[in-house]
Amino acid sequence: MIAITHFRDDSADFAERAETALAALAARPGYLRGSLGRSTDDTDAWVLLTEWENVGSYRRALGGYEVKLHATPLLASAIDLPGGFEVLRDVAPGGGVIASPSDRTPDPA
Repeated sequence: MIAITHFRDDSADFAERAETALAALAARPGYLRGSLGRSTDDTDAWVLLTEWENVGSYRRALGGYEVKLHATPLLASAIDLPGGFEVLRDVAPGGGVIASPSDRTPDPA
């Protein structure tokens, strides 16, 4: 499961606050990886991307004390866009494709 959260923020400490939020999320069971990115075209536009074993681990992570303390205030300032996505195709370097079935709908292939 991928969680993508969009932000519009021009504060000097945004990256530091996002790093603290990522560290809190990273300590939770089911967390696989996370990244903070800033737009190359608009320096006020940011995304926080995290990957989780499944949607349940992501939802449980949001209830953790450290996440509520350090990540929830940041997440509350996010732009309201769909943020949770299931992974249907992974492509490894060199082009190897791994297809995963959808938990929600018939396979879009």
